[in-house]
Order: sequence, then C-alpha cells, then structure tokens
Amino acid sequence: MFTMEFVDFYLATFLLLTFAIVKLLHHTRHKDVNLPPSPPTLPILGHLHLLKEPFNRSLLALSQKHGPIFSLRLGSRLAVVASSPSVVKECFTKNDIVFANRPFFWIGKYIGYDYTTLGSSPYGDHWRNLRRICKLEIFSTSRLNSSSSIRSEEIKELLQKLYFTCSDDDLVKVELKPMLSKLAYDVTMRMIAGKQYMGKPEAIRLHNLIKQLLKVGISPNTGDFFPFLLWADFQGYKKRVVKLTREMDGLLQGLIDEHRRNKEENTMLTHLLCLQESQAQYYTDQIIKGIIQDMLLGGTNTVVITLEWSISHLLNNSNTLQKSKSELDFHVGHDRLLDETDLPKLRYLQNVISETLRLNPAVPLLVPHVSSDHCNILGYDIPKDTMLLVNAWAIQRDPEVWDEATSFKPERFENGRIEGCKMMPFGLGRRSCPGMDLGQRFVGLALGSLIQCFEWRRVSVKKIDMTEGKGLNLPKAEPLEALCKARDITNKLLSCPEG
Repeated sequence: MFTMEFVDFYLATFLLLTFAIVKLLHHTRHKDVNLPPSPPTLPILGHLHLLKEPFNRSLLALSQKHGPIFSLRLGSRLAVVASSPSVVKECFTKNDIVFANRPFFWIGKYIGYDYTTLGSSPYGDHWRNLRRICKLEIFSTSRLNSSSSIRSEEIKELLQKLYFTCSDDDLVKVELKPMLSKLAYDVTMRMIAGKQYMGKPEAIRLHNLIKQLLKVGISPNTGDFFPFLLWADFQGYKKRVVKLTREMDGLLQGLIDEHRRNKEENTMLTHLLCLQESQAQYYTDQIIKGIIQDMLLGGTNTVVITLEWSISHLLNNSNTLQKSKSELDFHVGHDRLLDETDLPKLRYLQNVISETLRLNPAVPLLVPHVSSDHCNILGYDIPKDTMLLVNAWAIQRDPEVWDEATSFKPERFENGRIEGCKMMPFGLGRRSCPGMDLGQRFVGLALGSLIQCFEWRRVSVKKIDMTEGKGLNLPKAEPLEALCKARDITNKLLSCPEG
C-alpha cells in the first residue's frame, strides 16, 4: 500500500521533470533573443544558487563580473538586474510604462487582497485611481499639514519618556528600536483612525501581525519561482500566510466598523468612508483595508530603519552630531520644541538624512517591476514578463558616481538634493513611493527632536557596527543601543509630569 510520503515524493518528481521540460522548451524558443549577459546557469535552479543574503551585495558582485545590466534565470522567471544610472534611466524614462507593472508574486493574492492594493495591483485604471486617492486624500500637502499635530504629540510623548529615564546627571543606556517602532506605529494609527490604540489587546495584536507579515512578505518565496512547490505547499508556507492575513483582515475590518459606528472626524478613515458613501461599488471595505494595510506595512518599517541608521551614523561621527545640534540651537532656539515648519530651515539635518538614505536605503533593491511588453535597453532585448530588479544600494554607493562613495559625508548635499537615477531611496517612475513627503517629515521631526533634547554617546569606545541584516529590507544586524542624557534646555521643554 502506498504511503503519503511515497506519493508526495513521486508527485514532486513528476512535477519537477515536467517543469524542467517546459523550461527547456521555453529556453529553446528564446535562444535567439539578445539578452543581457548572464552567468553560467544550472538546470532547473537557473541562477538562484548565486543569490546569497544580503541580496544587494551578491547582486553587486555579479554586476562587477557581468556589467551594469545582466540577466538571471530564477527558476521559472527571467530577470534583468540594473546596477547603474544609465540603465535605470532607460528603464524609467522611455520604458517607464512598460515597467509600470508588478510581478504577480503569490503573496500579493493574500496580503495584496487579490492584487487590488496600490503596491500589488497591475498598472491600469484601478491602480491610477488608488494613486490619485493617496495623493489627494492621504499624502497631499494639506492633509499632511492637518496631521502634523499628531506627529508632534507622539514624538513629544517619546521625548518625555526618554526624559524621565535620562534626566539624571549620568548617561543612561537605552535601546532605541522598540521605542522607535512604537512611535512609528502610534503615529500611523492616529493618522488612520484619529486616536491612540496602543495598549488595547487588538492594537498590540495588530502591531505584532504587521511585524510577522513584513517578515513573511519581504522574504523570497520559492513558490514564486517554482510554482509546483507552492501548489504542493510542502513547508506549510501558504497555510501560514493565509492564517496571518485572515487575522489581519479581521482586525482591520473591526477598525473600519468601529470608525463607522463612532463617526470619528478628520481622519484618513473618515475621508475614505465618505468616498464609500458616494461610490459604494468601488470604495468597498476591501479597498479601504488594502489602503490601511499598505500604510501600516510600507510606512512604519521604513521609518524605523531610517531613524536607526541615521542615529547610528551620528553616534559614529561626533562632529556631524555637534554640527546638527548647533543648527537646531540656532534656528529653533532653547525656548520651544522643534516643529515641522522648522524643517525647511534645517538644511544640514536634511543632508544627514539624505546621506543616510544614500548609504542605507531601507529598501536596497527597489520593489520589483515586470515588463508588460517586449522592449529594448541599451541594445539588449527584454522579453515580455521579464522581472526588473534595480540595485539602488549599489548605485548609491558606486565610486564612479559618488566621491568617497562609502564614507558618510552629509556635506555632499550642500548644493541641494541629488535627484534622478543616482539617488532613489523612494523608487522611481510611476510606481515610486507616494508617501515620500510624509516619510521625510516624520524622520526629520523625530531625528531633530532627539538631537535637540538629548546628549548622545556610543555605549562603547569602538564605533557602532554598521553591518546590515539580511532580507529585502536592511535594518542593522545588531540592536541599536546608545547612552543618553537630557540637555539643560530639556529641563524647561519637557519637565511636565509624566503622562
């Protein structure tokens, strides 16, 4: 009698052989296509065995051997990798519409509400409408101005907690990531729903789910490159994702239902529910949940990562930290806390953030694009359905583009922000991040406030280890700990009772 293990083994073998035959026929059909250069390939795997974490570094090593544009066979998928400004310019200027789509990764079916969210939906009328909603209803200048008090209040609450921890004369060691993570989550939730949710069981669960979904969502899934493995779900990946997304969906639906009952005013949900009343067939609860989820998944993690790297660079460069502090003292003074309206005057602080984003972009490989038609890049043929990977991390550290490319030098931005294909922490083209202005405001206010109110030192005499972690996002490998002490001016600015 056949056992289940016996059946699974022969089923997998049959599917693997079938897949190999299909790939061989596909490769034969395209053998005359002038693809970009490529490393030697293995049967079935293609080049997947060459990709090691962190992927931005392994792709940089391959580009140094095969040039600024090269092709990879990733299981069933063909991909091209862009590692220079000239290649990126071709992709996002004359070929921008061709590369305006996202690959249909399996995770988008569940986390992306069946490919209907802004991040996962294909280019077309629905995506354009979602983009318009985000620009007008969520991230417009007027909306950001109206929500500035939320960011100020939440950052002040963080400052007060630090103050009561570090108000003694001695420096106190603090671990920053948990505090920054809570700050980003609280700000985002208040912008969405208008009130603080932290402390409630459902809010804590939602925060934990966001962390789990980020970990699952940004990890490469073998089923996207070998579809038969996804169908079989040998490792239970699909079952785990379905469970997480169903729980996330339930919490988001509860948030919408509560908001609908209480009729909160002047929040993001308020505006989305008003749109639902006028166009109920389009602005369904599912579309609204997708927008909320994109904000929670896309906004909180990148802010925390950027703040961690910024503070780490400042701790390793005491002169830069002192220069930032002097700028704040000059433009803001000692009688009030930093406000978002001050940020345009703080050019050096903005340079510090820009240099951090250059060296340590939160998303080192831009979110993948996919070609909707055949196109040509620098004389190479790019077939339809080819995945485009842009190694922004490599370009932003390219010694042919940047002087002292791996050194932290905020002064390089003194003549203004460097735009275009040399610097792309928020992506490029039609699918660039719509929340860029919010992210820059939030990071600027939080980082500037921490510098204004506290003295900061490294825990060790040695410089902080700037090694990045693994995955498709780049947090620090080691937790960020620092010594903290309230400045003299902080006694006046924050000496109100705790809470």
